[in-house]
Amino acid sequence: MEPDHVERRVQTVCLLIISAVAAAFALFFLQSVLIPVVLAFMLTMVLTPVVSFQVERLRFPHALAVTATMLLGFAAIFGLYLVVYISLSQLAGNGNISEYQAHLETLSQRVMRSLPLESWGIDPEVQNNPLSIWPTQSVGDLLKSLLQSVFNIVSQGVLMLIFLFFLLMGHTGRPAKANKTWAEIDFHVKKYLVAKTFLSVVAGILVWAILRILGLELAIVFGLMAFLLNFIPSIGSIIATLLPLPLVLLNPDISTTTAVLAIALPGALQIVLGSFVEPRVLGDSLDLHPVTVLLALIFWGTMWGLVGMLLAAPMTAILRILMEKLEITAPIGRLLAGRLGETMAAKPSSPPGEQP
Repeated sequence: MEPDHVERRVQTVCLLIISAVAAAFALFFLQSVLIPVVLAFMLTMVLTPVVSFQVERLRFPHALAVTATMLLGFAAIFGLYLVVYISLSQLAGNGNISEYQAHLETLSQRVMRSLPLESWGIDPEVQNNPLSIWPTQSVGDLLKSLLQSVFNIVSQGVLMLIFLFFLLMGHTGRPAKANKTWAEIDFHVKKYLVAKTFLSVVAGILVWAILRILGLELAIVFGLMAFLLNFIPSIGSIIATLLPLPLVLLNPDISTTTAVLAIALPGALQIVLGSFVEPRVLGDSLDLHPVTVLLALIFWGTMWGLVGMLLAAPMTAILRILMEKLEITAPIGRLLAGRLGETMAAKPSSPPGEQP
């Protein structure tokens, strides 16, 4: 390999690294604008078939089909906002929070008495030891912060719907000759989002029904959280299963059987959906290695928080497809898909449209 070619290649790699760092800073500092845009873009992929169905089958004008779809969107956002608002109001005026706090302190005292604290140099009778200090209203603050995260997502829905309206209005049908790269992105991401949305709705409804039958408070909120967290691969279902745990442990009126069922039944449901149903429905739609998905969750979660984790898988899949189309980034794209042998053995491919 000639020295000039090596030098140009090194310069290209350095420019890619600098561009990646600059893009990461832009993603972080512009998240208030980018998050609604990306959410609208993803929803456009999901709702485009709905608009097309109204236009082609029901013979609705395109503007009327988009308007009807947007009204459904506004109704869904308003419903989510109403659920979160009522839940926050109930928590703010719920006298049970003080009972939960007292029960938490009682549990902490039992734990301290059961532990060999004296051998660790901690006097269990001293009131200011680290294990006896609990923040005031810690239970209420924990639940309120959890619901506040959902409220922050819902509050961005209005701006997202504005972007969604213009994207749907600008989509007048599939072009005669679609770009191959965009067609691939549209196929894989749309398949993933539609199937994942359906499975998340099923999970949310079933979790709500189970907790409602068991008589657990905030069952509808936990159902909503199960719906949202199911979009997070791997760890989302675990978090959704464990969310009712504080209320189960701190409510003295809940029996042991009910407490076990409140965790075991949603957990069994998540195992069935995640291990048996989801692989059959989704297949390998995103073509991402499990380690790639985990790293994507860490990266996008750092950039955009909970919303970033919800969108980590489809956004990383889009990056993989785009990287595989460029010669300089094709090995990285194959690495994200887990095709390590192909990455090591593959020769640089010719640019699109040129013969090797």
